[in-house]
Amino acid sequence: MRVASMNVNGIRAAVRRGFDVWLKDREPDVVGLQEMRCPVDQLPVLDGYHLSYHPGTLAGRNGVAVLTRRPPIAVREGFGNRRFDTEGRYLEVDLEPADGHPGLTVGSLYLPKGDRPTDGPAATAKHRRKLSFMASLRNYLPQARRRAQAAGREFVIMGDFNIAHTALDLRNWRANQKNSGFLPDEREWFGSILGPRTLIDVVRSLHGDRTGPYSWWTWRGKAFDQDTGWRIDYQLATPGLARTAVSGGTDREPDYASRMSDHSPVVVDYQFS
Repeated sequence: MRVASMNVNGIRAAVRRGFDVWLKDREPDVVGLQEMRCPVDQLPVLDGYHLSYHPGTLAGRNGVAVLTRRPPIAVREGFGNRRFDTEGRYLEVDLEPADGHPGLTVGSLYLPKGDRPTDGPAATAKHRRKLSFMASLRNYLPQARRRAQAAGREFVIMGDFNIAHTALDLRNWRANQKNSGFLPDEREWFGSILGPRTLIDVVRSLHGDRTGPYSWWTWRGKAFDQDTGWRIDYQLATPGLARTAVSGGTDREPDYASRMSDHSPVVVDYQFS
């Protein structure tokens, strides 16, 4: 079972840049998408997939989706937080077992960007808002795992977390220790949702102590060419699913001109006996 996740930074723009070609070539079974930024009536057709979509209420912003080969048996928008659930930041679908694949609950996440709290009141408010979202999501994740387990399904949450967990997850970590996305409280939160009995960072478990593989590079300058990136896109899976992962990483495009987004897809292959 091939599972992929990508912040498309606008699905219509990503398709113009070749996302549909990538999809046809890689043939993932499940794809989580973030920052769709698209009205429902303007969604591009992606042949061979069922699209579950939570556009949110903020025109031109956010929007999360899940593409699946077979139709889901249930779709849920948000995670029970009235403050954030209308923003199109979390979508969850349930899939029945089929074709040798287990039952699966899939969450597609676009976690809010923050700001440096030292940059004034507005930045502090933005950082606190991000922390509030994170705290609420942390409370929800055990419920999601238990619900999936009770139904005989594995669980995976994937998407753009806007956090680099450790120094292995961004190139210039020393210079970014006071910047949003690598602040101590963000990194502590990320570590708190992981555990050998809860959720496994699948790509990190496959790559060990090697740096990267990065998934985001600014459009500006030579960051992409020099691989000066951040690993902020993840697949976090329950242990039973994580143990079946045989390969995974980032589908980094061959050159700057080929980029589909400022993020590249994170792809994991799971092999079942």
